[in-house]
Amino acid sequence: MKSAICPGTFDPITLGHESVVRRAAKLFDTVYVAVLDNIDKKTVFTTEERVLFAKKVFADDENIKVITSNGLLADLAVDLGVAAMVKGVRDTQDFEYEYNLFLINNALAEGLETVFIPSYAEQTFISSTAVRDIGSYGGDLKKFVNPAIICDVSKKLKK
Repeated sequence: MKSAICPGTFDPITLGHESVVRRAAKLFDTVYVAVLDNIDKKTVFTTEERVLFAKKVFADDENIKVITSNGLLADLAVDLGVAAMVKGVRDTQDFEYEYNLFLINNALAEGLETVFIPSYAEQTFISSTAVRDIGSYGGDLKKFVNPAIICDVSKKLKK
């Protein structure tokens, strides 16, 4: 059994994130969606809300497990015994950023591989930042987030 971890802040989880995770689930027996905090980011949604959103989005797939952790991602990956980390990339900027993280994580957990899954063209513009901006002005989020969480995301962002 091969498993992978798909880490992110997911503030909130978008259709782009969902696409990457579902595509990874076709390659691995189990995919752990790791909802994490990033010391460089101030989140709008609490960790509990972000975990709940991810669980709602992936409720239909028993091979996708939503988890959270407070430690180093490399340590979590080793503890879970995953074969790889899966990272979505929208453009060359994302790739450069994620490649540097690959080097760091590989230094911390030698042999930990990273699989990059590129965004589909129609999703390259989707980001959590865009969702937060559009939602805070009451904009329609149906092209950005899963229908299972639109109401919850919209409600919080409109406040």
